[in-house]
Amino acid sequence: MSTERMEAFSDGVIAIVITVMVLGLPIPHGTTWAALHNALPALLTYVLSFVYLGIYWNNHHHMLQATDRVNGLILWANLHLLFWLSLIPFTTAWMGENHFAAVPAAAYGIVLLAASLAYYTLQRAIIRDQGGESLLAAAVGRDLKGNVSPLLYASGIGLSFLSNWIAVAIYAGVALMWLVPDRRVERTVTDRPTPGPSESAH
Repeated sequence: MSTERMEAFSDGVIAIVITVMVLGLPIPHGTTWAALHNALPALLTYVLSFVYLGIYWNNHHHMLQATDRVNGLILWANLHLLFWLSLIPFTTAWMGENHFAAVPAAAYGIVLLAASLAYYTLQRAIIRDQGGESLLAAAVGRDLKGNVSPLLYASGIGLSFLSNWIAVAIYAGVALMWLVPDRRVERTVTDRPTPGPSESAH
């Protein structure tokens, strides 16, 4: 099966998740800048979550560019990832409305950790299907950021009960780490040799 339908469905789900999240933003009571004060934690949490969803959308797109086909296992792994991403609006609203309190901050980190592990599972499912010599396997390499991120999320979850601000700073730090352009997949796909007439005919 080609990747087109899975990618289109994933794009639609992520778009809906962002829409749900923005609709959950509280409306300030008042018409002055001071009225934004109480809504500021929710707004900041929304910005962080929007960045995370953008990172997942971007990386998911690039991953599928290096994927030739999908099977049933890959489809279920993709749904597993989308499930955890769909919970981001819930934890975003909970943490924002409670001004980064410990338990909501921990729950936010749990969803981020689960989404990270789900993305890794999807990535491994694709590599398992297409082989260790596939484009994606070559592009991922050692995947240092992918291996470090779950450890940082777990640290943030634990530290949220000691200092919720440190936990939120860790979550933001991981997002910043992923915002740094990583062009491994894009470069690998771009450098892929174009099949000749005899190859493309099969």
